[in-house]
Amino acid sequence: MGHHRLPLALFLPLEAEAQASGYCCIAGLDEAGRGPLAGPVVAAAVILSADRPIPGLRDSKRLSPQQRYTVYRVILQQAVAWGIGIVSHVQIDQHDVLWATKEAMVRAVRQLPWVPDLLFIDGTVSLPLPMAQRTVVRGDACCASIAAASVLAKVIRDRLMVAYATRYPEYGFDKHKGYPTREHYACLQKYGPCAIHRRSFRGVVPNEAR
Repeated sequence: MGHHRLPLALFLPLEAEAQASGYCCIAGLDEAGRGPLAGPVVAAAVILSADRPIPGLRDSKRLSPQQRYTVYRVILQQAVAWGIGIVSHVQIDQHDVLWATKEAMVRAVRQLPWVPDLLFIDGTVSLPLPMAQRTVVRGDACCASIAAASVLAKVIRDRLMVAYATRYPEYGFDKHKGYPTREHYACLQKYGPCAIHRRSFRGVVPNEAR
């Protein structure tokens, strides 16, 4: 693949340590959408370069929507590579959300133009892929490539839910993005589930015990 070894100084410690151990192509993975009652799970895989820094990069949950979008645009321009994986509400209902999360991440890795030799994965679950993997609890707060993946996944999923809000305006998807808010539950009680709701999730079918 011809990866050149990049200077370590601008990486956060996890990437620097991995490069010092001999890894060259390191991808960070994160997802958005495990908890919502509607819509897909979206995962991202991102390969960063130390000589192409991402100003303002941090855990997507610590950024305002405007800050997140600004960083998102920089990641698309500055990242060495990125891939997106999406698993629909239908597949979540057919399997479960843990399967969907892993599958979305696998799809994101397969979208990359190169095969990474190391994956940093947010959380505690490894993937059915052959390359080296390290799971990192709260990785989006301590690993630059995972933080970048968290921003891409969050922005892309939010955009999908805003688009769904135009098709199903009564549910307020543009506001809560499908998460289990009081407003969302009230809409479900009033209108019942729509086509993109995850019917396998508790509370989606009206009068079902939560």
